[in-house]
Amino acid sequence: MLTKFYTHIQSYIAKEDGATAIEYGLIAAGVALGIVALVFLLGDQITAAFQGVSDELANEGL
Repeated sequence: MLTKFYTHIQSYIAKEDGATAIEYGLIAAGVALGIVALVFLLGDQITAAFQGVSDELANEGL
């Protein structure tokens, strides 16, 4: 019985499924950080572009 338990513990430690999930989590965090940085740096320009489109649509009567 102890041998079976020991074997089970060894196979649990050898699994790499959790490592893959952590790697995907780190990639997602990196992408999110990049998006936040872009919005922070280009936020005023993006706002101005959308405001310009909104103004043009209002002037056209749409």
